[in-house]
Amino acid sequence: MKGIIFTEFMDLVEDKFGLEVLDQVLDGAGDEGVYTAVGSYDHRDLVKLIVKLSEITELPPETLQQVFGQSVFNNLYSTLPNSASLHECKNSFQFVRLVEDYIHIEVKKLYPEANPPKFEFISESETELVFDYKSARCMSHVCLGLVQGCADHFNEQLEIAMDDQSSNNSHVRFHLTLV
Repeated sequence: MKGIIFTEFMDLVEDKFGLEVLDQVLDGAGDEGVYTAVGSYDHRDLVKLIVKLSEITELPPETLQQVFGQSVFNNLYSTLPNSASLHECKNSFQFVRLVEDYIHIEVKKLYPEANPPKFEFISESETELVFDYKSARCMSHVCLGLVQGCADHFNEQLEIAMDDQSSNNSHVRFHLTLV
């Protein structure tokens, strides 16, 4: 997993819960907290940090993942290159499609060892998008938050339903409906 995800997570924890909680999370997880945005790290280290934050805050890990995804969308969006295809998106559905059709492809070109999630699109209309999220990292609630952040970015209201297709959240079907 790219280090930018770790640095963004630590920034979020510090912003929302304070430096003392971030220190508690890092200490409790046995993590030094030294990450670079372009480095590659084991996703299980992020899971440990989320679990430790959940223990400290008594918030469910899924909720923390969702909040993280939603809050990090704009920061990640701002790091994207000034590609016409990205900046011509007019709505969330177009952007979600480009995550798979452009962003994940470019990530693999830059970082061949990267293993981004896979989106498989099932159906789409002007008001509905259905796709499957597949990832060995089982962080579908981060994806949920990112989709919510995307909708916020495009000033849209989406109803989002998640249907587990596996027992461990490695395969989840998302139903997005424009309200």
